[in-house]
Amino acid sequence: MPGYDTPAPREAAPVKILVAGGFGVGKTTLVETISEIEPLRTEERLTAAGVGVDDLEGIESKSVTTVAMDFGRLTLTDAGVVLYLFGTPGQERFWFMWDDLLNGALGAIVLVDTRRLDRSFPAVDFFESRGLPFVVGANCFHGEQPYTAEEIGAALHLRDPRTPVLMLDARSRPDVRACLLALLDRLIADAGAALAAPAAAQATEAR
Repeated sequence: MPGYDTPAPREAAPVKILVAGGFGVGKTTLVETISEIEPLRTEERLTAAGVGVDDLEGIESKSVTTVAMDFGRLTLTDAGVVLYLFGTPGQERFWFMWDDLLNGALGAIVLVDTRRLDRSFPAVDFFESRGLPFVVGANCFHGEQPYTAEEIGAALHLRDPRTPVLMLDARSRPDVRACLLALLDRLIADAGAALAAPAAAQATEAR
């Protein structure tokens, strides 16, 4: 992981990050945990109208849900960036908003609950199909995670085997910060590879 302890010479650069995943995986909690400002939440109470529409299997105690987005901010002074975090709605009936939220985003965290891993496939497919770099965060509910990162990555059928899979507790600020830094590492690595590719092609042609 590159160092982030060098003071930024210029004004911090804005970086838009999406926090996505299935219904009830902990996206709102993650944004609330790490945001340096009072996060914007667009939650509504679950009502009888959602019966048969919202799948509450495994999360029967959930009483509210995000209907538009969550928003938070984190300044990483040493890295010279300000992260703007946008949490996506998890229910299928609100997925139409994801493309709008994608506009301007540089990367994403796909939060998963291994008790209901199938709920996370649409988020993985969404970002892979659109070429947006992401890391997977396996939320350890009740502080437990029976699977390894390798097992979770294999179960998700990730197209890029280098996609980081990290264990985290969405309520833990250090865990969430580490996940965001891992995503920044990936963005930097991908940018470096993209810059190196033309130079390598030119060198090959010159031979």
